[in-house]
Amino acid sequence: MRRKTKAVQKNELNLDELFGAIDGLQEESGIQIDDLLEKIKQGILKAVKRDYPGNENVMVDLDPETRKFEIHIMKTVVEEEPEDPANEIILEQARTYDPNAFVGGTVEIPVSPSTFGRVAASSAKQSIRSDLKQFERDRLVSQYKDKEHEIVSATVQKVEPATGNAILTIDKDEIYFPKGEQIPGEELKPGDIIKVYVVGILNPDRKPSVKVSRTHRDFVRRLFELEVPEIYDGIVEIKAIAREPGSRSKIAVSSNDENVDAIGACIGNRRSRIGAIVSELGGEKIDLIKYSEDDAEFIKQALSPAEVLSVTIESDEIKSARVIVPESQLSLAIGNRGQNAKLAARLTGYKIDILSPESLAKKEAEEAEATEEPAAAPAAEETPVEEAPAEE
Repeated sequence: MRRKTKAVQKNELNLDELFGAIDGLQEESGIQIDDLLEKIKQGILKAVKRDYPGNENVMVDLDPETRKFEIHIMKTVVEEEPEDPANEIILEQARTYDPNAFVGGTVEIPVSPSTFGRVAASSAKQSIRSDLKQFERDRLVSQYKDKEHEIVSATVQKVEPATGNAILTIDKDEIYFPKGEQIPGEELKPGDIIKVYVVGILNPDRKPSVKVSRTHRDFVRRLFELEVPEIYDGIVEIKAIAREPGSRSKIAVSSNDENVDAIGACIGNRRSRIGAIVSELGGEKIDLIKYSEDDAEFIKQALSPAEVLSVTIESDEIKSARVIVPESQLSLAIGNRGQNAKLAARLTGYKIDILSPESLAKKEAEEAEATEEPAAAPAAEETPVEEAPAEE
């Protein structure tokens, strides 16, 4: 009697082990339970077929909610001694399992999990572990496919003191956040909740990883969409963005409604909208530019806050332009380390040559002098050569 009780406890232990593995793996991996159960069933089927070689039809019923675990081997009922015992059963034997069995039908022969319970559990877990990486790849790609090119909230989990690289948590996933994708000058601390832009999924077919950024120019675009309803609704449109992360951005906007001021909508009442964006960007300056279909006018606006006297499009093919600004505005137009000019060039797509009237006049004079042909040099006078006297 004790042996029987011990055997029952052993069987229950095996089932608890199997269902415990299912619960643990589901919680740890985040894999959908249906996908996980299918993989476990495949592992159990392999174990059953090892113990019952040649059998082609095995049915596994696995339900973690009810803790139900049943296995049946399906055999075809035949009238005479079966030629294929692994898949056929004589009618007389079939009716011991199903009184209504008939020749040509099928009968379910139950197999006790205790017969191979530990083997089944072990095989299932090994099968899961071997394919868990593929499950994780598929889940990661599927989960972040809809988040691609969007802003998500993330929690800073860890920051490496030596490199500044960080580990973020997004929906229980650990995401690597390199220093190069962080806004220059910002200091992240464990526990900080930040917004990041999902650039995309790298190596989706091999070892996928999610790339997130706070330096990407579209991070600024998405922030404006979150803070400015007119942009989200399509009334105000962002035409172009040029950015030096952590320092300055130029954003060209236009309105599709003549009654809506694009720049005013982006700034908001008492600068509430743009203030929230600047705060998220750690104080990064933002220049809002009125977009124009006229390239010369667009270049003029892009160089603000500098005053522009004139813009000349020198070549549409190579997109180059000459801009004249007052001498007093020259350093402002170029900006510290050329930043204003570089951002304006990126925003408009033009190579911009910035000059003052004085420097333009000097440049034109130098060009004119260089193109003048030098005067012909006077011919040298010929000196008569006296003939030497003949030797006598």
